[in-house]
Amino acid sequence: MHANGTTVTAQPKPQLSFWQIWNMCFGFLGIQFGFALQNANVSRIFQTLGAGMDDIPVLWVAAPLTGLLVQPLIGYLSDRTWTPLGRRRPYFLAGAVLASLALLAFPNVPALWIAAGMLWVLDASINVAMEPFRAFVGDQLPPVQRPSGYAMQSFFIGVGSVVASLLPYLLEKCGVANTAPDGQIPDTVRYAFYAGGAVLLGAIGWTVLRTREYPPEAIAGWDEAPALARRDGDVALLRALSVTAILAGALLAAVVEGRALDKALYILAGLLAGFGLAFLVRTFLRADNAFTRILDDVRDMPPAMAQLAVVQFFSWFALFAMWIYTTAAVAETHFGSTDPTSAAYNSGANWVGVLFAAYNGFAALAAIAIPWMARRFGLRVSHLFNAVLGGLGLLSMTVIRDPHWLLLSMVGVGFAWASILSLPYAMLSDAVPAAKMGTYMGIFNFFIVIPQLVAASLLGFLLKTLLGGHPINALAIGGVSMIVAGLCVLRVRLPAAKTA
Repeated sequence: MHANGTTVTAQPKPQLSFWQIWNMCFGFLGIQFGFALQNANVSRIFQTLGAGMDDIPVLWVAAPLTGLLVQPLIGYLSDRTWTPLGRRRPYFLAGAVLASLALLAFPNVPALWIAAGMLWVLDASINVAMEPFRAFVGDQLPPVQRPSGYAMQSFFIGVGSVVASLLPYLLEKCGVANTAPDGQIPDTVRYAFYAGGAVLLGAIGWTVLRTREYPPEAIAGWDEAPALARRDGDVALLRALSVTAILAGALLAAVVEGRALDKALYILAGLLAGFGLAFLVRTFLRADNAFTRILDDVRDMPPAMAQLAVVQFFSWFALFAMWIYTTAAVAETHFGSTDPTSAAYNSGANWVGVLFAAYNGFAALAAIAIPWMARRFGLRVSHLFNAVLGGLGLLSMTVIRDPHWLLLSMVGVGFAWASILSLPYAMLSDAVPAAKMGTYMGIFNFFIVIPQLVAASLLGFLLKTLLGGHPINALAIGGVSMIVAGLCVLRVRLPAAKTA
């Protein structure tokens, strides 16, 4: 309002050009380059260094657990940051430098326990760089362009993953050794990680140098999200629920100990007890800090975010099953080997790199179609269709025996992957206030991390007790989970203009 009392109508947030969106999303090429190398090769590195099949899920706990801790904190901090470099870009740059150094070091680790620790370092560093990218799209783009922005991220994720996943296979074709003495990482994997460090730093550096950010006051002026309702009235109920979670975690731990069950189930027990303890402590604190504000924001999350959490749970449970078991499943079922030192196993592992490259390539193509799908069919129906395709793709791997035909399975997985990386974020970004965009994008990561921790806890146990020890059956569970995720998206309630 002017001093003379006349009302000024706020201008809508400007739309960006194609190349501006390209530049702001280009850093994801490097981020996913690092993640793809990690996803396709870390199980192989663990087994090479002596890990048993039952140990793999527990060793992988480092990846989701670091995201659980790092992303909400980085989101909270970036919401409150303003520097000459901007709001989100300082975190892009710091994470890129640390992740690049970790990629250079990872294939040179001499022992399994060091490799497990290095996975923590690598994943935490990538998460520092990645988390603000989700909020960056919400900051920079008006609602009408957000599906295109997140789809552009999916495109770069697909392109980066194709090249990264193919690197060991291509290096072998160029004459680089694909086997190594017992306990040593093959040169194909080693050189792929070195290349990954350079690509990650270069791609994120491009985004840092070629973009600009709106100041916080401008973003606040364009905010169209509804105000959040606080739910801090019933402290007694929150304490009761917190104590219940702590007791449930303790009971599960006691059952695991008493019945000598798979020790990975301690992860699930610790997850229950940890969340219960965090919220119980919050009810007694009067301080105003990152810990209390993040927990309050979890409590006050928009209803649409809570509904999307269920979708994310089943989606990422399926993805984690695929990432940790595809190498072993394909090597055993399609190449006939369970020995990580054998040529057959390593040929199977390299073919998994090709398959992972394929689904990311199909995801890059799907990302081009997703904005059109969202406009034509709406966000929910589009995500349902893509998730069901992904579930059918994973289920088909249990019946296909010719490894070349697994490329057909990857078509469905690619469409689901592109959709998971874009449409839930487009739905979420319109439901949260601009001042908390980073925080809520970080909290949303809970619903990516928790299913991965549940998968790490349960899949090894299920594999031994119910699935006959055959990792291909874990992929079947993943397929069913992906289809359930698609059905759950129909429960998400969006503003009238966005429903379908």
